Amino acid sequence: MMVHPTRTNLLMLKDKRKSVVNSIGILKARKQALIKEFLADTLPFLRSREEIRKTYGKAVGELAVSQGREGTDTIGSIALAAQRDFGIEVRDKSIWGLRYKDIEYHDVPVRTPDQRGYYEHSTTPRLIESIALFEKLLENMLQIAEYESKLKRLGEEIVKTTRRIKVLEELVLPGLKQQIRTISQYIGEREREAFYRLKRVKGMLEEKAK
Repeated sequence: MMVHPTRTNLLMLKDKRKSVVNSIGILKARKQALIKEFLADTLPFLRSREEIRKTYGKAVGELAVSQGREGTDTIGSIALAAQRDFGIEVRDKSIWGLRYKDIEYHDVPVRTPDQRGYYEHSTTPRLIESIALFEKLLENMLQIAEYESKLKRLGEEIVKTTRRIKVLEELVLPGLKQQIRTISQYIGEREREAFYRLKRVKGMLEEKAK
C-alpha cells in the first residue's frame, strides 16, 4: 500500500529500509553461526551412528558365543545381578537463542567388571567383553539422542532463517525501495513545479515594477 507522498513519510521509509537491511545482516550472521554449529555436530553424530552399527554386531556375536558356552540361565542371572537404575533427565538447553532438548545422565554407561554386581571370575572373558560392548552401545545411543535433538532444531531454524532472509530481500526491501523512489520522484516534481511557479511570479512582479 502506497503511503502519502510527504517528506516525513519519505524519511520514515528510509529509516525502515535501513532497519530491514540491518535485520538481513543480523539474520545472515545468525544463519552462518547456526550452520557452523550444525556442521560441528554432524560429524560426531555420523560417527556415533557408525559406532553403533559396529558395536552392535560385535556385541551380538560375543553374546551368542557366551550363550553356547555358559547357557541362557547363567547369562540371565548375571544380567539380573548387573542391572541398574540408569537415571536419565531431559533438559531444555539453548544455543544462539534456539531452545532444544538435551539428555543428561548421572551414571557412567561403561563400567568396569567389578562395578557390575557379579563375581567377574565366575564367567568367561567373552561374556565380559559382550557386556562391555552392550554398555558401550548404550553410551553411543545416548550420544545419538543428544545430537539428534540438537541437529533437528538447528536444521529447522536454519530453514526458517533462510526463509526470513528471502522474504526480506525479495519482497520487503524491493517494496520499500520502490516506494522511496516513487515518493522521491513525486516530491522532486512538485518542488520543480513550485520553483517554476515562483520564477513566473517573480518575472511577473519584475515586469509590473517596470
